[in-house]
Amino acid sequence: MPETILVVAEQHAGKLNRVSWETIAGAQAIAAEFGWQAEAAVAGSGIGAAASELAGKKLAKVYAIESPALADYTPDGFAAALKQFIGEKKPHLVLMPHTYQVRDFAPKLATSLGRCLIPDCIGYKKDGNRLLFTRQMFQGKFAADVSFAGEPPYFATFQNGAFRGDKAEAASAPAPVETVSANVDAGAIRTKPHEWFKEAKQAVDLTQAEIIVSVGRGIKEQKNIDIAKQLADALGGELAASRPICDSGWLPMDRQVGSSGQTVAPKLYLALGISGAIQHIVGMKGSRTIIAINKDAEAPIFEIADYGVVGNLFDIVPPLIEEVKKAKS
Repeated sequence: MPETILVVAEQHAGKLNRVSWETIAGAQAIAAEFGWQAEAAVAGSGIGAAASELAGKKLAKVYAIESPALADYTPDGFAAALKQFIGEKKPHLVLMPHTYQVRDFAPKLATSLGRCLIPDCIGYKKDGNRLLFTRQMFQGKFAADVSFAGEPPYFATFQNGAFRGDKAEAASAPAPVETVSANVDAGAIRTKPHEWFKEAKQAVDLTQAEIIVSVGRGIKEQKNIDIAKQLADALGGELAASRPICDSGWLPMDRQVGSSGQTVAPKLYLALGISGAIQHIVGMKGSRTIIAINKDAEAPIFEIADYGVVGNLFDIVPPLIEEVKKAKS
């Protein structure tokens, strides 16, 4: 029997977090290279639809880990259910998306099984028969290849944008789905979930945005951000910024992309007046298509851009907005 990679997908209210598809794409790539098989599991209550959605991808099997105690997320509940499941199934490798929720329970889960966790990986490498995971260090200035010691199961999380979710291979026939009843002691759950936190109106989860228009120092003044907002609105996207813009208070901190902000991987990322410091690139280099507009032809952002326009953004963006509006009309 080949070794098994288990992807723990994330769902909320029965809806899968799109970053889970990226992790599945990563698991499929590793499985193909090492001759292993990829499976997936999703935990919760009443999650049959989410499990069936996962079964549409090329996976050996999908598990729906069900318990009334998992209806609301708690680190104690999810760690207990997954510890029980992983202890029985004994996968070789457990992969998860590096989301806020996973960061909350994954260290507890790995520790409860006497294992370590390699978090926030941006990729992997094959070194002979060894599987290495790549992690960034010092705000992306260096990358380290890390391997596991000891016995499996091994645990790792992949950063948003490490793989492309649309590259997750579809199944020729749906994978079999098995419902597993988790025996979770509700009395052992120490936290009581309240209503799901709702962000303020101006807040945004950029990790879920498919189109992002981001501004940097080249925007010059706060009032000029409206140009970028018009472009974002015309494209149906979200407005974001590099750190100097947010540090200046021109946009709220939840709009910041980079090593000290959000890590994003949209289908389209437009960088307006962003030079491309490594701290910013770390947060957006996983974008599917990157378009950069900058008057400095030597700006580092052009090194990773798919399309680059050397010029003044104030000359380029207004007619671009008009063309987008025309195309939509």
